Amino acid sequence: MDRMEYAKWLRTDQGRHHNCCQTVLMTFADKLNMDPEEAYRLGTFMGSGMRCGATCGVLTSASLVLGAAGAPAEAQRAVIQEFRQQHGTLTCVDLLTDAKARGEEKKPFCDGLVLDMVARLAQLLDAAAPKASQP
Repeated sequence: MDRMEYAKWLRTDQGRHHNCCQTVLMTFADKLNMDPEEAYRLGTFMGSGMRCGATCGVLTSASLVLGAAGAPAEAQRAVIQEFRQQHGTLTCVDLLTDAKARGEEKKPFCDGLVLDMVARLAQLLDAAAPKASQP
Protein backbone atom coordinates (compact mmCIF):
# COMPACT_ATOMS: atom_id res chain seq x y z
CA MET A 1 0.00 0.00 0.00
CA ASP A 2 1.50 3.35 -1.00
CA ARG A 3 1.31 6.49 1.12
CA MET A 4 -1.81 7.85 -0.54
CA GLU A 5 -3.69 4.56 -0.22
CA TYR A 6 -2.65 4.32 3.43
CA ALA A 7 -3.81 7.88 4.18
CA LYS A 8 -7.17 7.19 2.49
CA TRP A 9 -7.56 4.01 4.51
CA LEU A 10 -6.79 5.84 7.76
CA ARG A 11 -9.43 8.46 6.98
CA THR A 12 -12.06 5.78 6.28
CA ASP A 13 -11.15 3.28 9.01
CA GLN A 14 -14.36 2.80 10.95
CA GLY A 15 -12.64 1.13 13.91
CA ARG A 16 -10.65 4.16 15.04
CA HIS A 17 -10.78 7.89 14.37
CA HIS A 18 -7.64 9.46 12.91
CA ASN A 19 -7.52 13.25 12.99
CA CYS A 20 -5.84 15.20 10.20
CA CYS A 21 -2.52 15.48 12.00
CA GLN A 22 -2.47 11.82 13.02
CA THR A 23 -3.18 10.72 9.47
CA VAL A 24 -0.28 12.68 8.00
CA LEU A 25 2.11 11.66 10.80
CA MET A 26 1.17 7.99 10.52
CA THR A 27 1.53 8.10 6.75
CA PHE A 28 5.09 9.40 7.15
CA ALA A 29 5.97 7.54 10.35
CA ASP A 30 9.08 6.17 8.65
CA LYS A 31 10.38 9.73 8.18
CA LEU A 32 9.81 10.33 11.91
CA ASN A 33 11.67 7.13 12.82
CA MET A 34 8.50 5.95 14.53
CA ASP A 35 6.03 3.20 14.08
CA PRO A 36 2.51 4.31 13.11
CA GLU A 37 1.18 3.83 16.65
CA GLU A 38 3.79 6.24 18.05
CA ALA A 39 2.91 8.73 15.31
CA TYR A 40 -0.77 8.33 16.19
CA ARG A 41 -0.05 9.23 19.82
CA LEU A 42 2.14 12.18 18.80
CA GLY A 43 -0.72 13.70 16.82
CA THR A 44 -3.43 13.05 19.41
CA PHE A 45 -3.85 16.65 20.56
CA MET A 46 -3.01 18.37 17.28
CA GLY A 47 -6.29 17.69 15.48
CA SER A 48 -8.92 20.43 15.18
CA GLY A 49 -6.19 23.04 15.26
CA MET A 50 -4.64 21.84 18.52
CA ARG A 51 -8.19 21.24 19.75
CA CYS A 52 -8.88 24.98 19.81
CA GLY A 53 -9.27 25.92 16.14
CA ALA A 54 -5.69 27.17 15.77
CA THR A 55 -3.23 26.06 13.06
CA CYS A 56 -4.60 23.29 10.85
CA GLY A 57 -3.37 19.82 11.79
CA VAL A 58 -2.11 19.10 8.28
CA LEU A 59 0.30 22.02 8.66
CA THR A 60 1.56 21.07 12.11
CA SER A 61 2.10 17.51 10.95
CA ALA A 62 3.78 18.61 7.73
CA SER A 63 6.19 20.77 9.71
CA LEU A 64 7.05 17.84 12.00
CA VAL A 65 7.57 15.47 9.07
CA LEU A 66 9.73 17.95 7.16
CA GLY A 67 11.81 18.69 10.24
CA ALA A 68 12.34 15.02 11.05
CA ALA A 69 13.31 14.33 7.44
CA GLY A 70 15.94 17.07 7.56
CA ALA A 71 14.25 19.17 4.91
CA PRO A 72 15.49 22.76 4.59
CA ALA A 73 13.53 25.56 6.26
CA GLU A 74 12.65 26.85 2.80
CA ALA A 75 10.63 23.68 2.14
CA GLN A 76 8.52 24.23 5.27
CA ARG A 77 8.01 27.90 4.45
CA ALA A 78 6.97 27.00 0.90
CA VAL A 79 4.41 24.45 2.13
CA ILE A 80 2.92 27.03 4.51
CA GLN A 81 2.87 29.75 1.85
CA GLU A 82 1.29 27.44 -0.76
CA PHE A 83 -1.39 26.39 1.73
CA ARG A 84 -2.17 30.01 2.66
CA GLN A 85 -2.38 31.01 -1.01
CA GLN A 86 -4.67 28.11 -1.82
CA HIS A 87 -6.97 28.39 1.21
CA GLY A 88 -6.61 31.99 2.40
CA THR A 89 -5.89 30.99 5.99
CA LEU A 90 -3.89 28.59 8.15
CA THR A 91 -6.36 28.17 10.99
CA CYS A 92 -8.69 25.23 11.36
CA VAL A 93 -11.64 27.30 12.52
CA ASP A 94 -11.41 29.65 9.53
CA LEU A 95 -10.88 26.80 7.07
CA LEU A 96 -13.99 25.04 8.36
CA THR A 97 -16.03 28.24 8.48
CA ASP A 98 -15.12 29.03 4.89
CA ALA A 99 -15.86 25.46 3.76
CA LYS A 100 -19.26 25.54 5.46
CA ALA A 101 -20.08 28.86 3.79
CA ARG A 102 -19.34 27.20 0.43
CA GLY A 103 -21.64 24.32 1.35
CA GLU A 104 -18.85 21.78 1.85
CA GLU A 105 -19.18 19.10 4.50
CA LYS A 106 -16.43 18.93 7.13
CA LYS A 107 -15.15 15.38 6.65
CA PRO A 108 -14.76 15.44 2.86
CA PHE A 109 -13.18 18.89 3.09
CA CYS A 110 -10.67 17.78 5.73
CA ASP A 111 -10.00 14.54 3.84
CA GLY A 112 -9.06 16.66 0.83
CA LEU A 113 -6.65 18.76 2.90
CA VAL A 114 -5.03 15.61 4.28
CA LEU A 115 -4.66 13.93 0.90
CA ASP A 116 -3.31 17.11 -0.72
CA MET A 117 -0.68 17.40 2.01
CA VAL A 118 0.29 13.73 1.76
CA ALA A 119 0.79 14.21 -1.98
CA ARG A 120 2.84 17.37 -1.43
CA LEU A 121 5.05 15.80 1.23
CA ALA A 122 5.56 12.70 -0.89
CA GLN A 123 6.60 14.95 -3.76
CA LEU A 124 9.10 16.76 -1.54
CA LEU A 125 10.49 13.80 0.36
CA ASP A 126 10.02 10.62 -1.62
CA ALA A 127 11.09 11.89 -5.04
CA ALA A 128 14.64 12.60 -3.91
CA ALA A 129 15.02 9.58 -1.63
CA PRO A 130 15.61 5.98 -2.56
CA LYS A 131 12.46 3.86 -2.38
CA ALA A 132 11.93 3.00 1.30
CA SER A 133 9.53 0.51 2.74
CA GLN A 134 6.06 1.97 2.94
CA PRO A 135 3.85 1.83 6.00
